[in-house]
Amino acid sequence: MSLTISPTRDEREPNRCLARSVVSTLAVEPALEAVTIDRAQQKISVATLGRADVGRLTDRLTEKFHEAQELGGARACGLLSGHGDCETCDAPLSPAELQLVTIKSEGNATTIARVTCPTAPKFWRWRDMPFPKVVQRDVEFLEHADHEDEWKPQLVLALLCGALGLLAAFVAPAAWRVPLFVLSYVAGAWFPAVEVWERLQQRAIDVHFLMLAVAAGSASIGAWGEGATLLFLFSLSGALEHFALGRTQKEIRSLFREAPKVATVLDGQGNEREVKVEALQRGMRLLVKPGSQFAVDAEVLKGGTAADESNLTGEATPVEKKIGDTVLAGTINLWGAVEVTVLRPVAESSLQKIIHLIREAQQQKAPSQQFTDKFGTYYTYIVLALSLAMFFVWWLAFGWPAFTSTAELRSAFYRAMTLLVVASPCALVLSIPSAVLAAIAWGARHGVLIRGGAAVEKLADVNVVALDKTGTLTTGELRVEKVESFPAGKETEVARLAFSLDRLSTHPLARAVTRHGKQQGFTPVEFAHFESVTGQGVKGRCERGECLLGRREWIALARGDQVVAQVTPTEAGFSEVWLSSGDLVGRIILRDDIRPQARAVVDELKRSGLRTLVLTGDRRATAEHLKTELHLDEVRAELKPEEKVAAIKSLSDAGNRVAMIGDGVNDAPSLAVAHVGVAMGARGSDAALEQADVVLMHDRLENFLAAFRLSQRARRIIRQNLVVSLGTVAVLVVFALLGKIPLPVGVVGHEGSTVVVVMNSLRLLFGGNVRPAPRA
Repeated sequence: MSLTISPTRDEREPNRCLARSVVSTLAVEPALEAVTIDRAQQKISVATLGRADVGRLTDRLTEKFHEAQELGGARACGLLSGHGDCETCDAPLSPAELQLVTIKSEGNATTIARVTCPTAPKFWRWRDMPFPKVVQRDVEFLEHADHEDEWKPQLVLALLCGALGLLAAFVAPAAWRVPLFVLSYVAGAWFPAVEVWERLQQRAIDVHFLMLAVAAGSASIGAWGEGATLLFLFSLSGALEHFALGRTQKEIRSLFREAPKVATVLDGQGNEREVKVEALQRGMRLLVKPGSQFAVDAEVLKGGTAADESNLTGEATPVEKKIGDTVLAGTINLWGAVEVTVLRPVAESSLQKIIHLIREAQQQKAPSQQFTDKFGTYYTYIVLALSLAMFFVWWLAFGWPAFTSTAELRSAFYRAMTLLVVASPCALVLSIPSAVLAAIAWGARHGVLIRGGAAVEKLADVNVVALDKTGTLTTGELRVEKVESFPAGKETEVARLAFSLDRLSTHPLARAVTRHGKQQGFTPVEFAHFESVTGQGVKGRCERGECLLGRREWIALARGDQVVAQVTPTEAGFSEVWLSSGDLVGRIILRDDIRPQARAVVDELKRSGLRTLVLTGDRRATAEHLKTELHLDEVRAELKPEEKVAAIKSLSDAGNRVAMIGDGVNDAPSLAVAHVGVAMGARGSDAALEQADVVLMHDRLENFLAAFRLSQRARRIIRQNLVVSLGTVAVLVVFALLGKIPLPVGVVGHEGSTVVVVMNSLRLLFGGNVRPAPRA
């Protein structure tokens, strides 16, 4: 478990120290673990935990480094001057900041890393980047993305091609036939020619080139009608393909089209002013009126309301928001005027994070698609070579006319053109990406974010589902039931110290304690030292001495007396966090209810033939209670993060395909090693979100069933598409080699299979039997 670094200074205050720039970046980038600055090589290396957005890290480091350079920090900082430390800065790191990181110098290179457990560096992935150049960070608004209506002009030109071809073939006098056919060719070939030109600039050819070559060949031997038929059907199928993909894009963009552009900022005197969302900074106070959207992720400071989060989570039920609760960018404030404080800039909001995940998902290809893409490239050259070879075979070996067809015998060139058409891999190339994009779009509409084609395919292979307890099988919305001190009378001091320590952590237990402290109006105690003890808790040093907060066993061992042992453990279904500071000892009792849907989900997983397993760091009694209540196959309790990883690896080594469902930072390594990692909700930890292949929005566990069924259905449709595309090619090629199929029929068969494949994939958009269950 990595230590969560909280900035110890105002984020709006410029950084004069380059080391502090790195520390502040570590504080807001959970996936970033370490940064190495090599002055001689003019290179920066970043270490991340698993998959991470390197582009975002580059932008963040660029921003911070440039800030330091503008203020002279880069020149004064020992990290760049060659001293290898921060002592020569005019604004060096404070002792509190130095407690949060380790700084190590070797030659011209200096490494700054967050304090973490010894096993964590084994999971780090290092990447190199040049010294950052200053670039403008843009906020993504999807309405500026590619237009989903590209199919409309393509359809118009396709219909024009067909109309002109029919007019030339059956209506126009002989003198007008060729000019009308030429116009038909221009209309039908316009968009394919644009794509061919773009591919040729990349020194590549594809099926569009083959179709244009066949059309040109048909015209060269006087078969104008066949060429016009080919271009009409090819351009029509292209328009239908773009319609299907545009529909997919439209489903995604409709979620975010109304992203807010401005926000109402309150100054120290309570005056209001409109500010563009790009200019909002952490710590600013905003006023959000009823009916308005929350412009950024923020925390409620004053007032109460309910938020409509359906565009992010797929959940139509309003979510109550009170003081201390988090509101998400892009969601709607339903009824109450509230004051909020900005948690993060708009470019790092949950809305932008989801947009990024969806765009990333659309770019990641399934393994089978990677194969068909590679195969399709070689196959195109094979088809060209085969058609050329068969032309000479039919001409020289069989003695058929080279270019002139007769009523009784078609020419070798005509037969070669027919073979070229029917053997082209149009349907094959589209069989997988069309299904994958449709599945991603359906998931995005229903609160399931699937990060690419690989996840779509892999999820269907799962036979073991491992689940975290807190926040996954339970609601994760823990609430403080009771605060106790031993002896009694110091409950307020126990709660205040626990709040002060837990506000530096992101664990669900810590969030509950922090929320309770804010609602009670506690002023936090300042700690000069803060440390996360993996699997045990946290500790810090303040004016009253060392303060420990964590597990019962850890506190009892640290105290060495019988105070903790004399207190009866909580009942199953409750959690406890113990605090010890000098003669002060107490505990906070929290309640976390089992999700109402959990029993039904577990039962359905078992009916689907999946084995269910819970991996939790909680007490064995609580885990066994959960097993009994939910009829789980197996539970493993009192596990540290590395022990969860080991459990998943052992299952995988035994031949199982494991899906791990979790939500916290401590779940991130487990998500990384699982066959499929599944993160709970947009409000889960960034580290878990970065590792996940699938994200279940609004923490709806039942959506895992929807994702699993969607994956199974997508795999079936992909297989159907492959059978249709390959089967059609095989049958048509045999008939073409035997000379038993005319070019127009070959064109109809070829383009018909392409349309069937695309339309079959489009069925995934309508969900069918994968629709999520209604919320209980």
